[in-house]
Amino acid sequence: MTQTEDDFGEELADFVRRVGELRTARARPVGEQLTVLDAALFELQHVAEQLWPRYEQILAAAGAPSPVERQERQLLKALFQRLPLPVALVDRETVVRRLNFAATGLTGVRAGYATGRPLAALLTPGDRAAFRSQAAAVARGEGDRGLTVHLQQRPEEPLLATLTALRPPDEPQPAVLVVFQAGSARGSAAAPPPPEVPDLGETTRHAELMDMVDLMASTLLQLPPGERESVLDGAARVLCGRFADWIVADLVDGALRRTVALGPSDPAAAPLLHAVAGQDPASCPLVLEAARAGNGALQVQPEDIEGFGHDPSGTPVLARAEVSSLMCVPLGAPGPVTGVLTLFRTGSARPFSMAEGRAMDVMSRHIALAMRRPAPDHSLDEATDSAPCTAVDPPAESCAAASPAAAPPPSASPSSARPASSGNPHPSSDPRPPRPRPAQPRRPASTDDGDLRADPAGPGPADGCSSA
Repeated sequence: MTQTEDDFGEELADFVRRVGELRTARARPVGEQLTVLDAALFELQHVAEQLWPRYEQILAAAGAPSPVERQERQLLKALFQRLPLPVALVDRETVVRRLNFAATGLTGVRAGYATGRPLAALLTPGDRAAFRSQAAAVARGEGDRGLTVHLQQRPEEPLLATLTALRPPDEPQPAVLVVFQAGSARGSAAAPPPPEVPDLGETTRHAELMDMVDLMASTLLQLPPGERESVLDGAARVLCGRFADWIVADLVDGALRRTVALGPSDPAAAPLLHAVAGQDPASCPLVLEAARAGNGALQVQPEDIEGFGHDPSGTPVLARAEVSSLMCVPLGAPGPVTGVLTLFRTGSARPFSMAEGRAMDVMSRHIALAMRRPAPDHSLDEATDSAPCTAVDPPAESCAAASPAAAPPPSASPSSARPASSGNPHPSSDPRPPRPRPAQPRRPASTDDGDLRADPAGPGPADGCSSA
């Protein structure tokens, strides 16, 4: 330490001592406090004019590293990045500051994305609290720690996380260096080999996802084009009960506007369902982020309980609905965002998986394309000779809870039934013989107009859901 820094330290210590004496002078009578106030103002002026400029000079002189120091830092950075073990540098709140190449390969998260986000969020929900507690203890200087954790992407593989304190240069607070190794704290255990044939549960879940994607596509094809709200409503009714407990749809039309809110048919959930239906979507950070930047979210045991706003009483909606996992999906790719779908699973329901997130991403693109379909040009209807189309109403699926009433199938319009003409009712005076006409297939006697319409059987709205 130079002489200048020593003098500055002594002068700063004297200033702290004088401030303490001024604080004890507050007990004097009111008439004598004016003198104490003048002394305090003098001390503040001394700090502003003398101590603070000298502190900036000392800080500027110590902030420029020498070429040798810069070379050493580059070498240490290269060693950190090329280390074969997964290593992460976090703070006491497990917020990632550095992540080497091996750690990005283990977690499947890019270093630029992970920086500034908690490393505990990449772990299974049961390991997050213990990991945060051990990291805080190591940062306080209570010694190195080790514990067994599991990643969300591979929960079946235990990892031994070793935590040690590290003091980065030019930083007042210590950091925590985390090293991951295969195995557990009780002893290394090789990960079980992946099964060659998927088990029955995986096959069943995959088949359910494919059925859901097929059901969504067929429902969207049956909806009339040019009506974006009806597309959102139809898609939400397909997902509610089958895929999620709650479905909330918001339309992006210059501003966010809530159009659909579906939830459990339990009467106890009706007040919250009406509160969510009347909620301003702009007060929901998750919806706002998805609408503005097109960023979706898949969260298990959401840490930010205020991510979907509050009800009229000020209670977070996620806490009141007991949401265990959620997905917030923007309806835009490819193109601008036209709407946002938010899905909740509550209570003890199985959380959303990565495969379900991928299936929802596919369905969101289908919904966005259906919302962009232009309305038909009715001016061309009179020039066409084709028979009018009839809407196909999906049937209700049997569930334990009562399902909403399905709309009756539309009746055939009068213009659709055209009587067959046997000839021109007004014969012409043209002496030329009439041209032969191709033979028309005769219709069976048992076939009537109702049998010519499309089969009304098809996918339908989910049961056990109510709308507000």
